[in-house]
Amino acid sequence: MSALTVEDLTKRFGDVLAVDSVSFSVEEGEIFGYLGPNGAGKTTTIRTLLGFLNPTEGTARVLGTDVRDRKALVAAKGRIGHLSDDQAFDEQATGAEILDLHAAVKGDSRRDELLDLFDPPLDRQVRDYSSGNVQRLGLVTTFMHDPDLVILDEPTGGLDPLVKHRFAEFLRAERERGVTVFLSSHILSEVRRLCDRVGVIRDGRLVTVDPVETLLSRSGKVVRINSAEPIPVDFVDIDGVHDLETSVSDDQNADPDAEFTECTFTFTGDINALLGRLPDRELVDASIEEAPLEDVFLRFYGGDEDV
Repeated sequence: MSALTVEDLTKRFGDVLAVDSVSFSVEEGEIFGYLGPNGAGKTTTIRTLLGFLNPTEGTARVLGTDVRDRKALVAAKGRIGHLSDDQAFDEQATGAEILDLHAAVKGDSRRDELLDLFDPPLDRQVRDYSSGNVQRLGLVTTFMHDPDLVILDEPTGGLDPLVKHRFAEFLRAERERGVTVFLSSHILSEVRRLCDRVGVIRDGRLVTVDPVETLLSRSGKVVRINSAEPIPVDFVDIDGVHDLETSVSDDQNADPDAEFTECTFTFTGDINALLGRLPDRELVDASIEEAPLEDVFLRFYGGDEDV
């Protein structure tokens, strides 16, 4: 059963078409990633789902409620948690006062559990918070009333690595409990760890909805190699190599058209097969990293071709 259904959703601001006939659904107990470059329409979609904006055309149903039905949506929000990408807490209030206010509106059955997990400084005013502490407090307010559906816009911004790890474990446990998560993110490693499926939006249009494995197979790895000895260029003459850059160190006499000592490229094939092709050379340095998600958008979703 779908916890969230979007049907030909369109939002215009004057002559600007921010969201263009977007349709998708999110199943109960699923973590769905909503991805796209800045300005693609992610936050506009979220604000429309929550009733902060009215659709120009089309609609969406959140926990069975049509977002155009304002009265019914207000009632449904008692079962929804929302984390904005820009928390608007009263900076003069303390963390404890913020939580008390949220509790009065929607309840706080999980407050103590979440405080143990995310530990924001409750006795300090929000104006004295770091960005990470604001995010920690936001996570508590998002989940403290035990929602059935959670909508998260860039949820790990400002968090240190330890808290990011705690959050990832917590979110996976929430999925096991049957909580549905709609997550906007631009961090590929976060998407890899958390999401079951992803939707990619570009220029207001949804260009694909895929299992996360499909996105990851397209994303590839950034490979950097620095060799003490020249390496034949045909080492990188293999399917899956993109954006190749090679160079020869000043102290080498290699032919730059036939050999290199340094290279950087994105590889979308089998890394083990690639490394198996590496000649027997002394390496100065080598690294394999996640490709930036922005590069994935540009390579696979940035042109006019179908995907």
